[in-house]
Amino acid sequence: MAGLFNNLLVLFFVFQNICLGFRSSLSVFKRYKDTTRSFSSECLGSDQPVISLGLSDFALDIRMPGVTPKQSDTYLCMSVPLPMDDEAYVVDFKPHASMDTVHHMLLFGCNEPSSTENYWDCDEGTCKDKSNILYAWARNAPPTRLPEGVGFRVGGETGSRFFVLQVHYGDISAFRDKHKDCSGVTLHLTHQKQPLIAGMYLMMSVNTVIPPGEKAVDADIACHYKRFPMHLFAYRVHTHRLGKVVSGYRVRNGQWTLIGRQSPQLPQAFYPVERPVDVSYDDTLAARCVFSGEGRTTETHIGGTANDEMCNFYIMYYMEAKHAVSYMTCTQNANPELFRNIPQEANVPIQIMSDMLKMTHGHHEETKDSDKSSLLQQAKKEEEEILEQNFHIEEAVEWPGLDLKLGQVAGLALDAENNLVIFHRGDHVWDENSFDNTFVYQQRGLGPIEQNTILVLHPSNAKLLHSLGKSLFYLPHGLSIDKNGNYWVTDVALHQVFKLGPDKKEPLLTLGVALQPGSDKSHFCQPTDVAVDPNTGSIYVSDGYCNSRIIQFSPNGLYVMQWGEETSLGRAKPGQFHIPHSLALIPDFSQLCVADRENGQIQCFRLETGEFVREIKHKSFGRELFAVSYVPGLLFAVNGMPYPGEAEPVQGFVMNFSTGEIIDTFIPLRKRFEMPHDVVASEDKTVFVGDVHARAVWKFASTEKMEHRSVKKAGIEVQEIKESGTVVEGRLKNNPESTDPVKKQEKQHLVQQHTSTGISFVLITTLLIIPVAVLLAILLFMRWRKTTVYGGDEEHKLDSSSGRILGRVRGKGSGGLNLGNFFASHKSYSRKGFDRVSTEGSDQEKDEDEGTDSEEECSAPPTPPAPSSS
Repeated sequence: MAGLFNNLLVLFFVFQNICLGFRSSLSVFKRYKDTTRSFSSECLGSDQPVISLGLSDFALDIRMPGVTPKQSDTYLCMSVPLPMDDEAYVVDFKPHASMDTVHHMLLFGCNEPSSTENYWDCDEGTCKDKSNILYAWARNAPPTRLPEGVGFRVGGETGSRFFVLQVHYGDISAFRDKHKDCSGVTLHLTHQKQPLIAGMYLMMSVNTVIPPGEKAVDADIACHYKRFPMHLFAYRVHTHRLGKVVSGYRVRNGQWTLIGRQSPQLPQAFYPVERPVDVSYDDTLAARCVFSGEGRTTETHIGGTANDEMCNFYIMYYMEAKHAVSYMTCTQNANPELFRNIPQEANVPIQIMSDMLKMTHGHHEETKDSDKSSLLQQAKKEEEEILEQNFHIEEAVEWPGLDLKLGQVAGLALDAENNLVIFHRGDHVWDENSFDNTFVYQQRGLGPIEQNTILVLHPSNAKLLHSLGKSLFYLPHGLSIDKNGNYWVTDVALHQVFKLGPDKKEPLLTLGVALQPGSDKSHFCQPTDVAVDPNTGSIYVSDGYCNSRIIQFSPNGLYVMQWGEETSLGRAKPGQFHIPHSLALIPDFSQLCVADRENGQIQCFRLETGEFVREIKHKSFGRELFAVSYVPGLLFAVNGMPYPGEAEPVQGFVMNFSTGEIIDTFIPLRKRFEMPHDVVASEDKTVFVGDVHARAVWKFASTEKMEHRSVKKAGIEVQEIKESGTVVEGRLKNNPESTDPVKKQEKQHLVQQHTSTGISFVLITTLLIIPVAVLLAILLFMRWRKTTVYGGDEEHKLDSSSGRILGRVRGKGSGGLNLGNFFASHKSYSRKGFDRVSTEGSDQEKDEDEGTDSEEECSAPPTPPAPSSS
């Protein structure tokens, strides 16, 4: 009986452990993310190094056991045994380190570490037997995720039984407070057999010498490959401070194929190989590091300290399990003549911002961060000043632009003069017939849009200043304007991105292939938005409805890098998108924020590296967030219509950029939001929202600003109304209005004309009032005389008569002069198009063709939830 009880007890604990193992790996890694801190006194990995992630998966935490290096350029090692003898596979690496304290980390696999101590000086060695590099980290590199079905094999009969972590502490000034460091890495392992085995190929120069003052020095490495085929999926570059660019290639039959190219001064992550590259027997692998000896007074050699240099090109690959080799190296240049034909790009340094360069160095050589610090402090100060203001965003109901006749409004932007620029679809619509299931546009027979698709309007009176874009586009989508006034737009039907000059009819630059969807470096698939960095000129494209990525191009349109992937099941992980729909560039903080539409959130990334910074997500966003815009200190956004049964209304949001906190919301007073598609804001907190279904653009402003205008600028408001009246009067005399911007001289003439008209009006009114006053005085005198002679029988009648006269005079005065109504009463005046003067009565006006049946943006049905296109 006792034996039965013991068996049941054992089964109970096993069952309990299995149940606990069903926690999702995402929740486990989220817990790591939430609890990991840069303060190294908390050694999170020491208490629970192994965490179950289910029946077959587990996490292994490998951390330094609370160390304090005594001198710069210290290399410390520690080991962790594989917690079981069975074969397992490493499928994910998550680093826990900061470049403020750690120069770089390497993770080795072996069977016998060099020491059995808690940690030791790596000068004693890492492993007594052969060691394999499994992972490398430096410069705040993000986590590395292996492809599906690929893993590093450990344990069992052939795999490593120990992990050895090597940490290089370059600059120990961060340890002045004597704190203890617990940097390391968390591994995600699985017992599920992986069909493809990962390995590391290290290309390393061992004899390069960099003369002092030399502007460009090449370190070349090349080896012939003599093994079974391998498939390359990630690469990493590594040098110290003198490295400018590192490039790696496969050479086959004289043809050079790029594996990867990167600046070693950026975070030294494993970057994905953009196009599939396989390496076969007798191919050549070649790499070049370009150094500069400028600023040095002595020769620089390859070595392990921060004052030395390194030239490393790491390649992650996978092979079929039966042929797998876990680690290979190349340390020679087998064919120096080969490099005569190396592509020119390998010799061109990758330019990065000087501030970023200062931030990315973790060596003990001193760097001056005062410029970067002052810039960030200034940005922070401006943000605090903005947020101290008490304001509320409300619709500017006097703005006449709501009644413009537009097509589907896809994009909005503000130019340097804060004029509103609208990108609309004219007589084209995006509906269920627009694309086939391979995203190829099906309505090419309609031809391009015959109307001007880009309209430039005055922000106060919606007057058309300029227009362009006729016969260029099929389905406009995203719009932005660079610091030189060029228009950058996307077309989801053409699958292209265009740069247009303000006065040019033809594009200055075109990215993508017309009408051809794709997912490589030269194709897009329904790109949604584009943004241009004002500091570097770099181009960022969100791509898009059928790709889930952000792509960076050089100012000339050359591919640089990309990041992002499709959202997996459950909550989206950082860098996963479900329609990256809108971009907001944050130059003050070198960030790019993305409206991740179907995930209902904003994700922000570092411009230079694509590294994830943070997400902003609120319940009030609902399931969809369509667009985001930035002004110093503030983010503006608009969401989508709620799904059936959900309560979150469609509205606009104002958020504190630093905290992500919602500080205000806004909705229109006239009409209503149907599918707000884009939002743009100016620094004075004027906001415009374009709606693709309502075919309308609303203007919003802060109540603080509107009150200020009504109190202090009332005269200007009246003057603007008079100007509108004058323009309409001119049209009634058959003088056609020019669509070009009014010249300065003409504006001065109009102002003088309006001023004189205002004076004339006041003079005429005064002259009319004087006779009335005299007449009243005479009537009162006569009444007095009559009362004196005849008595008071008529007093009431006269008083009431006088009251009616005075009442009519007061009524005209109190009602004010409305030139809009005056001109509207003219028999030939029309309210259509851009001629509207008064907004009175617009609450009841309806566009005859406002119905949305023919303007379908493929809104997602409630079951199952699916993204809508727009």
